[in-house]
Amino acid sequence: MLNLPFKALADPTRRKIILLLKDRDLTAGEIAEHFDMTKPSISHHLNALKQASLVTDERKGQNIYYSLNTTVFQEVIKWFFNTTHVNEGGLEDGKDK
Repeated sequence: MLNLPFKALADPTRRKIILLLKDRDLTAGEIAEHFDMTKPSISHHLNALKQASLVTDERKGQNIYYSLNTTVFQEVIKWFFNTTHVNEGGLEDGKDK
């Protein structure tokens, strides 16, 4: 279930898109302003993020706004936290370095 989100997050462009969407919903054009690449390339990255359920899109008038799907992020963070921290004290072996 988490394979697609991790695959999508492996790309630095997609991680930057995620950071942009963390503050507010944006259109593809607004996202593209932050990159030196074609709009079709941005669309490709947005589609990969949508397929991984990391972002959602919603039409508002003539624009499509992209936003984070925080539910999937919570699952990814929970998985990551559970695999890196066995107890609340820190490291897996219970020893702080």
